[in-house]
Amino acid sequence: MRFGIDLPPQIKVFGAFFIYSFTMGSLYPRLPAIQTAMNVGEGALGLALIGAALGTLISLTFAGPLIERIGYRRTLLTAIPLLSVFYAIAVWAQGPLAFFLLLMPVGITIGCIEIIINLEADRVEHAIGRRIMNRAHAFWSFGFFSAGMVGSFIAQTGISPQLHLAIMVPVVTVVSLLLLGRFEPAEHRAGGSTEQVPRFARPTGPILVLVGVCLSAMILEGAGIDWSAIYMRNEFGAAPFWAGFAVALGAGAQAVTRFFADSFVERWSPVLVARTLLAISGIGALIVFFTPVWWLAYVGLALIGVGTSALFPLAMSAAAQRTDRPAAINVAALAQISFVSFLLGPPLLGYIAEHFGIRWAFGVGIPLVLLGLLMADALGNRRQGKMVPAQ
Repeated sequence: MRFGIDLPPQIKVFGAFFIYSFTMGSLYPRLPAIQTAMNVGEGALGLALIGAALGTLISLTFAGPLIERIGYRRTLLTAIPLLSVFYAIAVWAQGPLAFFLLLMPVGITIGCIEIIINLEADRVEHAIGRRIMNRAHAFWSFGFFSAGMVGSFIAQTGISPQLHLAIMVPVVTVVSLLLLGRFEPAEHRAGGSTEQVPRFARPTGPILVLVGVCLSAMILEGAGIDWSAIYMRNEFGAAPFWAGFAVALGAGAQAVTRFFADSFVERWSPVLVARTLLAISGIGALIVFFTPVWWLAYVGLALIGVGTSALFPLAMSAAAQRTDRPAAINVAALAQISFVSFLLGPPLLGYIAEHFGIRWAFGVGIPLVLLGLLMADALGNRRQGKMVPAQ
């Protein structure tokens, strides 16, 4: 007997993205308290956070065949509750080295979930004949926003991160069973490429240009997730709720933009949309870097959320449309090289924040925005048309 609500396939995809990111997002509003408890600077905390990124990279590289063997349904229904358990264990770390080690299984689990839900979103949008990928990632951001708000309220009550993350385990488990208890993987795309994607897909010059287009989005999004709560506490003396709210605000602005991004791209060219988003994120980064006023800092963080919303999906689409190599190899090359920025982002931004000030965690994104504006033509000017329903 299978539990859960019987939902249309695209709603199950949206639910998977939501509950997965809600589980992830519970940690980040609590980073100020975790940093204080460990009595470490931003540099050491940034090095500890690399544990999750390293685990994710390992998982993305090697977990695919194991997931195929276990089955997508069984893996997904196990991995999301298990992720909440690993987070609940990780926050008991007494120092950055232990935090790093305990975040590695978190990252390995994240990689497995990422493989399943992104592949499922691609297959479902092919089956129903409508684009849902950006909307699916919007629900990821909605989940992160919800976790940020819940985490902010809990932080303000004085409940410890350890108790908070422990409470999330039964909550995530029950919601996962309700939303995904009847999950069945969609069929493989008909006529797709069967060429084996290498463990490491060599990037070509055009792929590196696409990395340049979306690099600022990845760095600024990472800064918002990892450092915005600490930024509000350090620079403006924000109370725990208002520090955590900074994480939620960026995710919420990103979610709303992602929800409508597919229609924007269909109406205007990818280059125009990308340049608009880059300009918005650049303005947001400038505000966060320079403002002496707390409410303007929130405006800047919201603009960063808007600006970082759809640049990576646009770059992925451009990589898939290239004809120099099979699409799967170009997509893998962009994803793997881009992930290096997530791997290096936490320690790099932590080092910069500790030695030059927390504002520089956002300031380093400004020249990267200019780089993206210069390279945006690589996305192509063709509007993305409607998908043809599968026969």
